[in-house]
Amino acid sequence: MAKHTDVLLLVNAMMGQLISGVAARIFIVSLPTIAAALNADILAVSWALIAYQLAGICLSVVFGRLGDIHGRYSIYGAGFVVMTVSSFLCGVAPTVGWLIVFRLVQGIGAAMIASAARVLAMEALPEGAEGRANGFMTMSFHGGLLLGPPLGGLVIDLLSWRWIFFLLVPIGVVGIILTAMRARGRRVAPSGRPPAVDYVGATLLVVLTMALTLLVDGRSAEAIGVTQKSAIVAVFGLTLAGFLVHERRAVNPVVNLALFRIRMFVFSVLSLLVFAITSSVLTLLLPFYLQDVLHHSPSFIGLLFLSAPVLTISLAALAGLLTDRIGPMIPASIGLSFVMAGFAVGVVLKVDSHWSLPALLLACTGIGQGFFNTPNQTAIIGSVPREYRGFATGLVQMIFGLGSLLGISLGGALLTVMFRHYSGIPDATPSAEAPGPFVAAMSTTYAACFVLMTVALVASLMRGGRRIEAAAMH
Repeated sequence: MAKHTDVLLLVNAMMGQLISGVAARIFIVSLPTIAAALNADILAVSWALIAYQLAGICLSVVFGRLGDIHGRYSIYGAGFVVMTVSSFLCGVAPTVGWLIVFRLVQGIGAAMIASAARVLAMEALPEGAEGRANGFMTMSFHGGLLLGPPLGGLVIDLLSWRWIFFLLVPIGVVGIILTAMRARGRRVAPSGRPPAVDYVGATLLVVLTMALTLLVDGRSAEAIGVTQKSAIVAVFGLTLAGFLVHERRAVNPVVNLALFRIRMFVFSVLSLLVFAITSSVLTLLLPFYLQDVLHHSPSFIGLLFLSAPVLTISLAALAGLLTDRIGPMIPASIGLSFVMAGFAVGVVLKVDSHWSLPALLLACTGIGQGFFNTPNQTAIIGSVPREYRGFATGLVQMIFGLGSLLGISLGGALLTVMFRHYSGIPDATPSAEAPGPFVAAMSTTYAACFVLMTVALVASLMRGGRRIEAAAMH
């Protein structure tokens, strides 16, 4: 750990978070334009989105563990190289098929960067400043998420869709240079042979997360052509059994199951999973309500949605300072309470509500994220032994990805069931053309999310209020 702030290393880590945030969001606004330009349907182009997400979900933990064993710098630097080259290739992709392949590679690069960035930031700051380090990371990532859509729209209007990928190349090059500069001064003499990598466990984990993703995301399963849910369940069950047996026996497992005995780690992971699921339900439903029920313009809705990330970025540093001073329990629990207040507003939305109510909902969510993300991620990464910090960082990425997909599936299923109940039509598809039943179904879905969030809040309170300390493995 650094005794003083290593500014170059911190800037390097922030650059990684920024490019990950921009790359995640900049693509979404260009989907219709790319579909038209490459003579592809929206389903084919959405596969370029799915491929990127799948790589992040399936590989973050594996790359995090590889970084723990072989050094984070090699993984982090390679991530920037992969990201930069693949971004250029996405920009020159001649067909939608090639674009999907290059986006998958870009997702692999993003997973490599994300699996190391938070740990490097924690190493850049002095002992006891882990919360501040994660505050900088939250600010950088959400800054990228905030920049992505307007930047993408501007680039498409002024240049062409290909430039949304070319734009990432110079950011990636800066990342490569910073990593090379910092790595040169950090060469350490090897202390014996590094432990062997658990390649069998890593392969089983990738298959496991892939099967779980296909189970919770029907869109991905349909796109691959897997229509038999029972087959995916069987693959998931068998792989899970094999994975647990193998990891118990492995000398250096990719997932050390003993980590799940660490109280702060387990309850922080549970809080994150529930938070990711419910946040995803919120962002899925609210745009339909604002556009199709309240009839606001897309540009006005875009402005409303800016409030959440702006508040998150503004509060991340404060949440980090609080975490370093009083531990993660109180700031994270305050954050979850704000998100719950947001869902409470969602429950009372009507067909003719004023736009200020959904704006208040989004503001509560932004404040909640600002207070929750930094202390919770610090607790997850800081509570495990130092040699497992990469694994813990990768796990954060995986849970966010899986939670988002689970939220989309859960939100869609709940909305459908409640819409059929309120409309009295047993096979109806939820639609804002029937605003009464749609808003009633949405409010009930938000009420279910409020109840789910109590699980996250209880878990947050149960993690313990003491300062974060790395556990010792016996």
